Amino acid sequence: MLVVTTEKIEGYKVFEVKGPAFGLIVRSRGLGGDIMAGLKSLVGGEIKQYTAMLEDSRKEALDRMIKNANEMGANAIIMMRYDSGEIGTNMSEIVAYGTAVVVEKL
Repeated sequence: MLVVTTEKIEGYKVFEVKGPAFGLIVRSRGLGGDIMAGLKSLVGGEIKQYTAMLEDSRKEALDRMIKNANEMGANAIIMMRYDSGEIGTNMSEIVAYGTAVVVEKL
């Protein structure tokens, strides 16, 4: 599956637009992560537990978006983006989305 953030894929032509594809994940930081983050915030610097959690969440959202596009019969996703938000006090939402298309090499 080709996944790009651009509108076009160099060397390919879009023959069919299947529609929007997305992958969504919501993760809780957990009590241990919140305690470590609270301590780290006192001295400053990167909170590696949160960085790792968000990186894993983005990968999972991307995998789910690709699965969604495959189920639609697409072989590429163009205009791919991430969005994120907070739910409550300790949950993060990550969504990967783009346009599922069928492309052919020129």
